[in-house]
Amino acid sequence: MSVVKKFSVPRGTCDTLPSEIHQWHHIENTARRLFSVYGYREVRTPYFEETGLFARSLGQTSDVVQKQMLNLFFSAKEEGENRPQNKSRDDQPTAGLSLRPEATASIVRSYIENSFHKKESLSKFYYIGPMFRGERPQKGRLRQFHQIGVEAIGPDSSSPYLDAEVIALSVQLLNDFGLTGFQLKINSLGSPEDKKKLSDVLRAALQKDLAKLCPDCQNRFERNVFRILDCKNLECKTIVSQLKRTESHLSKSSQAYFSEVKDALTILNVPFEVSPYLVRGLDYYTHTVFEISHSSLGSQDALGAGGRYNSLLTDLGADAEDSIGAIGFALGIERILLVRNSQIQDTTPSHMDVFIVTLDPQGRQDAFTTGFKILREVRSKGISAEMNYARASLKSQMRLADKLGARYVVIIGENELKEQMAVLKDMEQSLQDKIQFNKISTSLKEKLKG
Repeated sequence: MSVVKKFSVPRGTCDTLPSEIHQWHHIENTARRLFSVYGYREVRTPYFEETGLFARSLGQTSDVVQKQMLNLFFSAKEEGENRPQNKSRDDQPTAGLSLRPEATASIVRSYIENSFHKKESLSKFYYIGPMFRGERPQKGRLRQFHQIGVEAIGPDSSSPYLDAEVIALSVQLLNDFGLTGFQLKINSLGSPEDKKKLSDVLRAALQKDLAKLCPDCQNRFERNVFRILDCKNLECKTIVSQLKRTESHLSKSSQAYFSEVKDALTILNVPFEVSPYLVRGLDYYTHTVFEISHSSLGSQDALGAGGRYNSLLTDLGADAEDSIGAIGFALGIERILLVRNSQIQDTTPSHMDVFIVTLDPQGRQDAFTTGFKILREVRSKGISAEMNYARASLKSQMRLADKLGARYVVIIGENELKEQMAVLKDMEQSLQDKIQFNKISTSLKEKLKG
């Protein structure tokens, strides 16, 4: 006897079941309402892009590009200019397509491709959707994960007050989701020139402890020294904590910009902590960077992060003379739900407006046929309704109605068929009445409206 293989959800992914989906709807609907208040519009980009887009935007030496990109490869018969070509020496494809590891690069690509800078001085976008990274799965870190984020892009975007508004929006989102106890940290990397100066300062400070760093950080020392500050290895964290960091790498104009960001956050009553060790591991960040974390998440404690990335626009093809700036953030939905579920007892029941119970003698289905017709009429009025398609007892059907959270139950049996009137039971108030078949949908519409 052959054994049929049972398939499981792919490692690093998970199913979102009907009992959980209302939590996702709450997060998504809350976000959409708030984004509308702040003037953001939704944009949807493809789940995959040319690999080169991410290599150029995130940095060829970033961990995302080096280790985490999920690349799409075609068969030898596949045609098209996006076919993968030879691999580079670090085993990264030099052409082809990759599932998006984040959304910023895709949105900037779309912004440039659709010439938004010629139509409006400031474009405010938001997105909600899945991202993909080939990471080792663990709590709060999946290979397919979901993010909510915003990007504010345009010639008129380079204002410290916009930085503060974007940061305040991320904090208000978490508050509106019902989260408490999270912490906002901010920092400034300064201009590209300031950032280069900071990388030299960091290398000089870390040189003496280079041999004590983990293998990954030893590689990062030359490739992307900022990633060392993000390392979760205990020895590396200890070494980083002993570094003396100030804002000395910042030019006077960058210091003044960062001061205005902090002043604006104070005006908006957004509590924050300046963290000199805070960097973002992606190459495109300059000036303001921020991260929101929650201690209950353990080592992967970031709920979300963001920052300013003015130079990315020209890196991806925008004309330098257009002076297009940008800032944004992304929040992880799975991590938000982990914290929310630990803080909020979500007992939201499943809800059904009406359940139709039919009771026929053995061998007949007159009541069922009538109930099936009424089911269609009720649904046509926009009323959620269900019935049991298998023959079952009154007790069994009432139990199912209760499980579905039905507000009303319509009961049709032999007597009801003779009278052409159904029993309408209010499940909340335990009251019942009789109502003509042809008036059921109209009556229910009125009752549910009240």
